Amino acid sequence: MNIIKLNAIDSTNSYLKEIVRVNDIDNFTTVTAVTQTNGRGQMGSKWESQSNKNLTFSIFIKDLLKKPESIFDLNCIISVSIAQVLQNQSLHKLNIKWPNDILADSKKIAGILIENTFKSATDIQSIIGIGLNVNQNCFEGLEKATSIYNELGFKVDQELLLDEILEKIVNNIDIYKNQGADLFWNIYHNYLFMKDCNSTFIDNKTNSTFKGCILGVTKQGLLQVRTAEEERFFGIKEVTLLY
Repeated sequence: MNIIKLNAIDSTNSYLKEIVRVNDIDNFTTVTAVTQTNGRGQMGSKWESQSNKNLTFSIFIKDLLKKPESIFDLNCIISVSIAQVLQNQSLHKLNIKWPNDILADSKKIAGILIENTFKSATDIQSIIGIGLNVNQNCFEGLEKATSIYNELGFKVDQELLLDEILEKIVNNIDIYKNQGADLFWNIYHNYLFMKDCNSTFIDNKTNSTFKGCILGVTKQGLLQVRTAEEERFFGIKEVTLLY
């Protein structure tokens, strides 16, 4: 596996996208940075990370997704892979908050950004950006953020952890190719935060609150919520879960 290690970069996703644009690179090529100055999350949100204390990296994946309807399968695989590795690190109370924030004891410990490029109807290339809080212990102004260090009380080797994550992702993709998506959808739903629990939400279109229960996530990546009146479906950034 080709791993490109950088001291500082604005965004590993942006850097990897530029490499892909001008070169034919190997599958699973990974770019990792000690310092990322302009990390991005879903829908343009910013990912804050202290230098040399966390993992910020991006992975190039090709020859996997063959149709647009399967795009969220990759989200399931990556989210589940991160959760499984953290579980192997002895973290507890792990959840995936839709669509792909990883929580430890209800606090965000990792974020994922997947950007897809359609080369043709059956050729989809993906760049997966992952930010994982590892040895950072202070998150000023971010009450719902945590790290492996904060949860376990000791520092971990970031390079070994990166190797474990990459190995898990490659292995899970092999399983996906051989067995299909259902296994990962089931695991994803087992980790899904607040599934089958009564919760309060904000409808971001109307800025109104409502109560409902998360039933699951559709194959298109929509959050399925049952309210007193009906079942509703929401895309990314259309609804906010209050917790």
